[in-house]
Amino acid sequence: MKKAAIIGGTGYGAIELIRLLHNHPKLEVTKVISHSQSGEVLSSIYPHLKNLPEIKMVDLDTTSLEAEVDVVFIATPAGVAKTIVPELQELDVQIVDLSGDLRLDSRDAYEEWYGKEAAPQDTIEQAVYGLTEIYKEEVQSAKIISNPGCFPTSALLGTIPALEKGIISPKGIVIDGKTGVSGAGRTPTGTTHFPETNDNVLPYKIGRHQHIPEVEQYLSKTIDEQVTTILTTHLIPMTRGLICTIYANLNQDITTQEVIELYENYYKEAKFIRILEEGQFPATKAVQGSNFCDIGIWVDKRSNQLIIAAAIDNLVKGAAGQAIQNTNLMNGWEEDLGLAAVPMYP
Repeated sequence: MKKAAIIGGTGYGAIELIRLLHNHPKLEVTKVISHSQSGEVLSSIYPHLKNLPEIKMVDLDTTSLEAEVDVVFIATPAGVAKTIVPELQELDVQIVDLSGDLRLDSRDAYEEWYGKEAAPQDTIEQAVYGLTEIYKEEVQSAKIISNPGCFPTSALLGTIPALEKGIISPKGIVIDGKTGVSGAGRTPTGTTHFPETNDNVLPYKIGRHQHIPEVEQYLSKTIDEQVTTILTTHLIPMTRGLICTIYANLNQDITTQEVIELYENYYKEAKFIRILEEGQFPATKAVQGSNFCDIGIWVDKRSNQLIIAAAIDNLVKGAAGQAIQNTNLMNGWEEDLGLAAVPMYP
């Protein structure tokens, strides 16, 4: 049994890690670190954790972590991990950063899109992008994982097979993303509290969402050519769930069934990708509480476009579940260890 620490212990990503790791047979949470809630017991903040092993949150002391844990999950807001990871990277611990600080190759790009000072370049270069279905071999040999963002997870898993196989043009890709309010985190804001989100759909961060450069970076790496996309994100009145609908111009005459078969073959070894039958399309409810990504496909002959819809649970496949999936691979365990839960429905 390996031991894990979670830094940033009171956010939704951290709490989802605790929920999922509670049933993990080879990894247990023994340390939860939160500067703002140091000294508090987790269940005093999240009553749903009562009767689970009581963990008292503590302040961060990086010098003690190597002797106490094997894996460190960083579930902090952006801008925090950039200072923590450099202190940990030479220690004998595995690091999984859920925050986004290590996702972009360029420090300049990070500072432009996130508005914060970037991590040191050598730290960025040591991190492996943990989109497991695409970079499995790299993840298996990694020590530092940069966990993908929620929108990029959906958008990239939906787009990469068609782009890599050349059936769509890299120009003019449009990604329409919608997410539940938990994606904005636990701290309430003027646009995320109940009166603003209930009975409302709101496009936000148009043209400036921090996930845009992440999506473009890894699509560009797929074909070794610059790919520019339009990613428009929307906040919708539900707690969890995320779906991206992707529109791309077709390069060839192909049927819906042929594209479905291409995707089934591309993801034939991927335990958490479910390609839906022709005429079926994903729903956020169908993946809720699970690590699945459901993908539906339609070839629109009239407009000569490929339409792809990819749904995930933003807190599981888009955050904590994918972090555990990456940790499993880094340790040579079965990829779905601790993640085999059936989606919650309805």
